[in-house]
Amino acid sequence: MYIHYIARTVFYMFKTKIKSLKLWESALLIALSLAALTALWAQGRQNSLSEKLVRFHVIAVSDDEYEQQLKLRVRDAVLEYISPKLEAAESGAQAREILASELDNIRDTAQAVSEGRGVTVTLTRENYPTKSYEGFTLPAGEYQSLRVILGEGQGHNWWCIVFPPICLSAAQADTVEEQLGEEDFRLISEDGGYELRFKALELWGELLEKLG
Repeated sequence: MYIHYIARTVFYMFKTKIKSLKLWESALLIALSLAALTALWAQGRQNSLSEKLVRFHVIAVSDDEYEQQLKLRVRDAVLEYISPKLEAAESGAQAREILASELDNIRDTAQAVSEGRGVTVTLTRENYPTKSYEGFTLPAGEYQSLRVILGEGQGHNWWCIVFPPICLSAAQADTVEEQLGEEDFRLISEDGGYELRFKALELWGELLEKLG
C-alpha cells in the first residue's frame, strides 16, 4: 500500500501550504494527516499480526441454499481433519508449514464430502476486511490463508482463524491472547478506538484503489 507516500505528501503540503489555505482547507488537511497517521499505525499492527495467524476461507459453488449447506459440511470436515495436525504448531510459521504439507490430504478430505463438486485448495495470501470477534478485532489487510473453493466459487464465503484455533473454540479471546502474547493482544482487544483505527486502514485501501 502507498500509505507512507500519502502521509509524506500530506505532511509536506501541510508544512509548505498551511499559511495560504483557507480555514476549511486547513481543517481538511489536518483531518487527512490524522487519517494517514491512523492508517499507518494500523498497517504496522496488521503486518505484525499477519505473521502470527493463519485464516481459513471456504467459498461455495453458488448462493443456492443447498450449496451453502454443502459449504458448511466441507468446512466441518476440513476442520476436523486439520485441527489435530495443528496442535503441534507453536507459531504461525510452523502452522503454515504443516498446512503446506497437508494440502493434498485437505483436498481429498473436502472432495470426499463435496458430492462431486470440484475442489481447489491453496495456501495463499488474501485480503480480509476488518473483522470483530468475541473480545478482539483484527485489522484489514493481507493474511496467510488456507483457501478452499468449491466449483467456480461464485457463492458466499465463510472464514475464521484456523491458527490459533478459534474456529472450534468457545474461548476465542483467550486462545488468541495465548498465541499473540499480552502486548499484541492488548492492542487488538481495546474497546472502540482500535476497531476504528483498523477501519481507517481499510478505508485508505479503498480510496487508493479508486485513485489508482
